[in-house]
Amino acid sequence: MSDSEYPTYYHLLADRHATRKPLTYLEIGVHEGHSLGLVDSATRVVGVDPEPKIQGELGDNITIVSATSDDYFASEAGQRPFAGHPIEMAFIDGMHHVEFALRDFINIEARSAPDSVVLIHDCVPIDEETARRERSTVIWSGDIWKLIPFLRQHRPDLDITVHDVEPTGMAEITNLDPSNTSLSDRYDELVDELINMPWGSAD
Repeated sequence: MSDSEYPTYYHLLADRHATRKPLTYLEIGVHEGHSLGLVDSATRVVGVDPEPKIQGELGDNITIVSATSDDYFASEAGQRPFAGHPIEMAFIDGMHHVEFALRDFINIEARSAPDSVVLIHDCVPIDEETARRERSTVIWSGDIWKLIPFLRQHRPDLDITVHDVEPTGMAEITNLDPSNTSLSDRYDELVDELINMPWGSAD
């Protein structure tokens, strides 16, 4: 199925749930919980958000954790989510600053399996103004777009596909390596490079 057949990122996310049928699913940034409605009832789900505003009923298979993703991963539950079973699928849609998304990816990969998949929202910005670190527009993707060229440079072993779906795209990352610590080992050094990446670097 081509990107043109996915009207929005919700449709792409729904397709991945339907085709992969993950046993475990982690979502960073649940907001009102609409995307959690796409999950099969057989999937064990953890949704993490410091201020969740869930609308409607959630299934018994879904656990909402009111915390930042950093605090969650540092917690006992976050160290070994899903009773130690790998995260089979994850969706990063939290803070719109790229260093947070990088930390989320590092933490998720370390708890995943090689055949797991990580989806990252807001990777195809509409324009430079909506892609700035500081919000000044109604639609705002922040500087998450920087993560894609950064990972392609520093982790060429990853398989990364960027889907140009409405409104601000989504990246799909596979071929994970939970044993790879190259990003976490150099995090402080690399994050300076990441934050200072100029507009147009993804072109």
